Amino acid sequence: MDKILEALVSSSHPLTVKRAIVKKVMEAAEKEVTEEQCQALYHLTTRLILLGEDAFQRQVGLQVQEAYARYHRDEFARFFSKEYVLGLLQQGYGSLDHRDPAILDFLHGSLRLLISCPAVLELAPLLQTEVLRIICERPEPATCAKLATILMDFPQCVPREKAGVLFCQQLVRTFTYFNCPATEERELREYVTQVTRVSVLLQGIWKAELATLLPSLQEVFAVISSTDPSFEPSIALASLVQHIPLQMITFLIKSLTTDQNVKDASMTQALCRMIDWLSWPLANHVDTWVIALLKGLAAVQKFTILIDVTLLKIEQVVPHIVPLVKSLKNDGLPNSKTFLLQFAELVHCMMYQYSGFPDLYDSILESIKELPKPNEEKIKFVLNQSAWTSQSNSFASGLLKITGKSETGKTGLVNLGNTCYMNSIIQILFMATDFRRHVMSLHLNGSNTLMKKLQLLFAFLAHTQRAAYSPRSFLEGSRPSWFTAGSQQDCSEYLRFLLDRLHEEEKTLSAFQVTSPKPEPATTSAETLNNAVSQPVADMPSHPDPVAANGDGRTLVERMFGGRLSTAIRCLQCHSLSEKEEPFTDLSLAFCPSMSKCHGPTDEHKSSSSVGPCQGAVNGGSESSEGSVKEGAGTRMEKPVVEPTLSVPDLVDYFLAPEILENENCYFCERCASLQRAEKVMRVVAAPEYLILTLLRFSYDATCHVRRKILDNVGIPPHMSLPLRQHGISVLSSSSSDSPESGENLAKKLKPSQKEDGMMGNRTNSESNDSDSEMLSVPYVLGSVVVHSGMSSESGHYYSYGRNGSSTDGYVAHPSSKTLESSSLSESSTASQEEMGCADHKSTDWFLFNDSRVTFTNFESLRNVTGRFPKDTAYVLIYRKQEVSGQPSNSGPAVNGSRLSGEPPLQKELMDAITKDNKLFLQEQELNARARALQATAASCSFRPNGSDDNEPPGSCGPSGGGGGGGFNTISRLVF
Repeated sequence: MDKILEALVSSSHPLTVKRAIVKKVMEAAEKEVTEEQCQALYHLTTRLILLGEDAFQRQVGLQVQEAYARYHRDEFARFFSKEYVLGLLQQGYGSLDHRDPAILDFLHGSLRLLISCPAVLELAPLLQTEVLRIICERPEPATCAKLATILMDFPQCVPREKAGVLFCQQLVRTFTYFNCPATEERELREYVTQVTRVSVLLQGIWKAELATLLPSLQEVFAVISSTDPSFEPSIALASLVQHIPLQMITFLIKSLTTDQNVKDASMTQALCRMIDWLSWPLANHVDTWVIALLKGLAAVQKFTILIDVTLLKIEQVVPHIVPLVKSLKNDGLPNSKTFLLQFAELVHCMMYQYSGFPDLYDSILESIKELPKPNEEKIKFVLNQSAWTSQSNSFASGLLKITGKSETGKTGLVNLGNTCYMNSIIQILFMATDFRRHVMSLHLNGSNTLMKKLQLLFAFLAHTQRAAYSPRSFLEGSRPSWFTAGSQQDCSEYLRFLLDRLHEEEKTLSAFQVTSPKPEPATTSAETLNNAVSQPVADMPSHPDPVAANGDGRTLVERMFGGRLSTAIRCLQCHSLSEKEEPFTDLSLAFCPSMSKCHGPTDEHKSSSSVGPCQGAVNGGSESSEGSVKEGAGTRMEKPVVEPTLSVPDLVDYFLAPEILENENCYFCERCASLQRAEKVMRVVAAPEYLILTLLRFSYDATCHVRRKILDNVGIPPHMSLPLRQHGISVLSSSSSDSPESGENLAKKLKPSQKEDGMMGNRTNSESNDSDSEMLSVPYVLGSVVVHSGMSSESGHYYSYGRNGSSTDGYVAHPSSKTLESSSLSESSTASQEEMGCADHKSTDWFLFNDSRVTFTNFESLRNVTGRFPKDTAYVLIYRKQEVSGQPSNSGPAVNGSRLSGEPPLQKELMDAITKDNKLFLQEQELNARARALQATAASCSFRPNGSDDNEPPGSCGPSGGGGGGGFNTISRLVF
């Protein structure tokens, strides 16, 4: 019979003839057939089923085998023996591999033919072992789905007891590799069906043997809490959540949140992945478990985890907000409008709390601009409903994945615990192209000074393969002694201290070189650098001595950021004049009381800058402007102005405006030997290459005894001009400029006028003195801006905008002469801006530096940041001087003086350090991947995932990562 059938299926007869003969063969099964004939037919039909050339042969094999197995079951049971099944599952059949799904289909069909036969029970122990082995091999979803179908039809083949626990754990592990390459809807539906079938199998096992449930869930947690950056479990695990009994929520959440073995980093990763599960099409009850876990973590005050998860997921949430708002606006459902209002309120709360992401929020604000915006009291009430406060300075739990640089090609800086004040300053100094090039060109081999640390840091920012570099060494070397580690600080204070340190180091070395015998250049230069407290500054690598390189004895800080300011005070009684010229590295710009919307004493702001610019940057002079920030307690929020009512040129005008000293601010005149009314005038007499402007936004209200931030929206022009006096102030009478008390007069006796209109009232004398002195308008272009987000200098967050230096090169302006009588800067700025036109700000010209995060942005985002986010205000600005035709550079020729024509070559010592770290970076990736792979193979016996501790504190500044008041120990750090 088998010979006839084999010849028939391979013949060329018509199909109708073949089917008729096959029917006769099947009818013959009802008759008595010998053992040998049955075995021969079973072998033939098996070959047709598994290796048939076409569908007809496979169909014939199935039909004939089923017919003969029904009437000759004992013979079929002997054919389908343990040895035969073992050979199929371990060796395959013919050309078919043992993993081929056709093998499992044949096994399933054969078992169904023996469903009521004792042979199934005899095969069960063998199949229990084999299915466990198959699952351990991590089969594809299709294979797992077929295996699940077999086990659901024949539950006696499911592994039992300890083997059953291991089977469930391994099946969970297999789930993690269920990747979906489907691109068409049909394939996707098939994939979802396969995953659902396997999850239903697990559900059945859990119900039948409760002892397998908890180990399975432990394995699920071990998988989703893995912090291995090279391992990302499949989202298909979400299908298991719907089968976990909801009655176990309380027990499981309590076990997870109180287990001391569960590290914060692992819990954060697990929660993030559970949030990702919400996108699974059949993710029933996932939201219930996520909310329960959030509440459980809040109950045990693990707020750091909740804050970290929010920060990590905020960028994934943001892209979905705009489509959701549009959908709610268009769907027309009755409850959509109510939900949309509530959703918009929560979005405003999110942007209020996390105000460090202006590039992400612009499109959101545009989509909800027509909806009501809650006031600040309402926002604070909503946020206070769930107050999450970081319990430690270990922030963001070290979960940053090891990745390459962002698409910008720029390198971020790891936050080492409230160090965004330093990170923002480093980034704007790095974006100061000429300063960076000069620093990189210095020969500092063997030194261990601050300039060397800065050079090394700049080299890493330019050439490391890491997405974010950790500036720990530079932080330890540059942090002022009065700065508390782990606490937020004032970035402008840090900038002045940093420039002052660099300046003093270079001065010390220059003095040491002058007073010491000239050493051999090749043998003692490194020793000299190490023994001196400073280091040399050079323009080019061939000139390690700054004096030799520059010729005028000025330090690099002076040449890049140094300007000179002349302050003259004229007694209005005897008309004697006291004048003093001082260096500056930044101008501290106070807000004019008439411009600002602030309340309280109108003279508070002017007094903070009445002593002139901050002289501490170079000479270590008074820093009274910052002293007021550190006094008192409390914070009062000012009402923001959406549209700019004043601009940076307005603040510079106010800074340089003449001031009448009278009443309690009268000037002590040396000639009159008494307090007299006087007029004070300040003029810039030497313009710096890089003009640093600090907006004095933090002031102390002596009346209300509160510290406050001025939230006025200040317009930031891309180009501006600085009025420069060509000649010194004329001395019309005896000058006290050489008097030893002149500095005391300036520092202690100058007080702002109480009468605003008096400032412009008695200017005749000073204007007549200066009418013959021509004023030059020096053009500047905006290079970078540090933005402060928050309400206090001791809290909040700093981030910075920076512009490619190359995008400003090549511009040549023409000088414009002005007398002192006009409103110098604003008009000059407007004229200059119209003359040079609106620059083409390419999207790749501007960058947003937010600690480890670096993204492309544009000038419009910077211009509108305060209008859209009232707590985010420009604080420190750097403008770069443009080349002026017909006017000598403040620092000499462009290339030989302050500006280098290109990036200097990387020195060998720096190159070696970067190469070493890049190799270490690659090794870290490899070792981390290997370690996680080894850990993944071990079965978890408790809710203890494989993860690293979170003692390293990279992340955002404070729990909110930007914005909000209070520090780590205040309750006002909120996350909704």
